[in-house]
Amino acid sequence: MTDELRYGLIGLGMMGRHHARVIAETHGITLAGVVDEAGDPRGVAGNAPLRASVAALIESGIDAAVVSVPTQAHEAIALELAEAGIHTLVEKPLTADSPSGTRVARAFDDAGLVGAVGHIERYNPALQSLRERIDAGDLGDVYQIATRRQGPFPARIADVGVVKDLATHDIDATAWLAHSRFETVAALTASRSGRAHEDMVTATARLDSGVITNHLVNWLSPMKERTTVVTGERGAFVADTVSGDLTFFENGTLALEWESVMAFRGVSEGSVTRFALNKREPLRLEHEAFRDAILGESSDIVTMTEGLENVRVAEAMLRSAASSESVKVER
Repeated sequence: MTDELRYGLIGLGMMGRHHARVIAETHGITLAGVVDEAGDPRGVAGNAPLRASVAALIESGIDAAVVSVPTQAHEAIALELAEAGIHTLVEKPLTADSPSGTRVARAFDDAGLVGAVGHIERYNPALQSLRERIDAGDLGDVYQIATRRQGPFPARIADVGVVKDLATHDIDATAWLAHSRFETVAALTASRSGRAHEDMVTATARLDSGVITNHLVNWLSPMKERTTVVTGERGAFVADTVSGDLTFFENGTLALEWESVMAFRGVSEGSVTRFALNKREPLRLEHEAFRDAILGESSDIVTMTEGLENVRVAEAMLRSAASSESVKVER
């Protein structure tokens, strides 16, 4: 490899444009070529040449690639890159379904390549700080994780519904925060915008660890909300990933004199702390982690195995909604 890793970018849509900007700004990597059938009308690729195909991009000589195209195209492109020995970051979800995700994850594993999935919320400063504090024991035992992710419909999404697009953020972040996989899920979905795919979901779940979870996700709210609440033995953390803020609501304690309720182990309102965090751009952190994984310096990426697990949980949510029953996540 050269001193700088040569990156190829496939897809210059809304997310691809952000990838192009961050690649250009990140030390140790350079944008060596891009592929998009619509060209580069906004000029986001800078001096990087526009290639006619993924094959042409590979032939030009790249060390790594970022795949930021519609979900249905992920498998074919990722497998082509794996066969060529190219380390790859695929935007979430990994693939449209778990069989294709299995093929992709296996291909990168068998080739000994770094395969990552762009679950960017893991790099949000509020969630990173939250995980560190949970791991340090600041919350004691974790009881429940609840997320709310809602906002207006993004016109760029056409090939999957809100479960595989938006909800996979919450699936990934929840399992990551709890260090535990999803065991069972129960979900309800609705399609109110006239599209073929669902645009609303509410889901509850139990993790292998016993933590219970709740997720409210939709594309039909006029306001944007991205909130994660983790409740535990010593209080509750509230992470707002729009602002990158993290707040801790501590359990208060009151001496009880009422004999009939003394056996109830309840809590009352205590101190509230809003933490000052170093707020770096999550996408930049994601690219730094991918770069470092390629160089063998770190493994702080969302692996394709984890990305596949997120797809399986999303599929379980859709099966549950279709059957109106709680279902187990397939392993």
